[in-house]
Amino acid sequence: MGIVLKQSFRNTLILILGFTIGGANVLFLYTAFLEDKYYGLIVFLLSTSALLLPLLVYGMQHAVVKYFSSYQTKIEKDSLLTWSLIAPLLIIIPTVIVGVIWYEGISNWISRENILIKNYTYIIFLVALFMGYFEVFYSWTKVHFNSVFGNFIKEIFARVGTTILLVLVYNNWLTPHEFVAGIVLIYFLRMLVMIVYAFSVYTPKFTVKKLPNFKEVLGYAVYLILAGSAGSILLEIDKFMIPQAEQLPELAYYAVGVFIASTIGIPNRAMQQITSPITAKGLNNNDLNAVFKLYKQSSINLLIVGGLLFLLINLNIGDIYRIINKPQYSVGVWIVLFISISELYKLALGTNGTILTNSKYYKVFFYISLGMAGTVIILNHYLINLIGINGAALATLLTILIFNTVKIWYVKKKMDMQPFTKKSLLVLGVILSLYLLWYTLEITVIPMANIMAKSILISLVYGFLIYILKISEDLNLLVNQFLNRK
Repeated sequence: MGIVLKQSFRNTLILILGFTIGGANVLFLYTAFLEDKYYGLIVFLLSTSALLLPLLVYGMQHAVVKYFSSYQTKIEKDSLLTWSLIAPLLIIIPTVIVGVIWYEGISNWISRENILIKNYTYIIFLVALFMGYFEVFYSWTKVHFNSVFGNFIKEIFARVGTTILLVLVYNNWLTPHEFVAGIVLIYFLRMLVMIVYAFSVYTPKFTVKKLPNFKEVLGYAVYLILAGSAGSILLEIDKFMIPQAEQLPELAYYAVGVFIASTIGIPNRAMQQITSPITAKGLNNNDLNAVFKLYKQSSINLLIVGGLLFLLINLNIGDIYRIINKPQYSVGVWIVLFISISELYKLALGTNGTILTNSKYYKVFFYISLGMAGTVIILNHYLINLIGINGAALATLLTILIFNTVKIWYVKKKMDMQPFTKKSLLVLGVILSLYLLWYTLEITVIPMANIMAKSILISLVYGFLIYILKISEDLNLLVNQFLNRK
């Protein structure tokens, strides 16, 4: 796992930096500098853009990752990259036409409970377009096992830009309306930077030469459009549906809770940048032993790291909200717990999703994703009306528990692979024991000091237990190498 650990480590550092900047934005700057309703508006616009993204880019970012390594000649590879830019236009152009014709009706529909949304509806398409082509060009670099810079731009650029805009709002140099326009500009510039870098990594000769498996590539892209749309629904539909039943400030409170919990997913996002093309290459070469090994290693390593983050977040959540010092936001404690559990379970799956989307069984990923999308919509509709924004988090947790279990079962049935061992249960036992032991622990009365003291203590005890139990060969090897240098 040399290249995996190396780039995953760098990507993890980038993601940690990104989440640190994002955390400052979400927990302090947004809550202090921007009205709750405008914060809720930004969350709605970006989440709805993310829902539209898979459709606009025709699934080509995934097709590039899956098929690039299977082609042997430069002209075939260049043709694939060319089509990754052209194919999305087949959807983008009709979408623009439909949007222009029915703009009034669409904007009235999505703003029926929150009229503020109406004048910003067009932004959803623009941001989705910029997000989409960013992902396409990012996939160009990932297939060359060059994921670090793209990850830096993806995670850092927009967040730093947002920080600057929020400071400008605080100093009354920007109005909230101009702030929204500034967010759109940031995503446009982010896309341009990625385009320039992608061409510096690999400059194709543009050609529309028909690929030998052209129908297969387009068919795969169509399935991934649908699967990606379903996946986006799982991730973002809650933020779309909450304003249909609640006021925009409630969405702001929900978004803060989700952001805090989503920190647990950092290791998975970092590792996927490099494990995805490696898994695709292993499947293309029919090297199932390598795929299986990576499957198990990624599962246990991600579960270990995610378990520590789960403990640090949930055992400090009361103090985190006290530091935010906005009592209305503290309604998100249960949101943090529900989303944290769902994130931890996703980490435990390792490369499961990558295996499904890059294997010959990729079509089933669509059906599973479709089931997840339908289930989370139904659960959100029922639970949001029943228990408010906590219901949205519970809907996400239940859906992930059910359908990710189905994914594990399916890969086991079809490919005789499953990621768990007795050591997986051992990690869960350590996590649960420490959570129950220290849930009510208060070391000081000062929130920041309490967080620091508890975090150091939890990290030392957790790390010691993981090390002496020899749960991960990779992590033990890294620790031993570090100790030997001393």
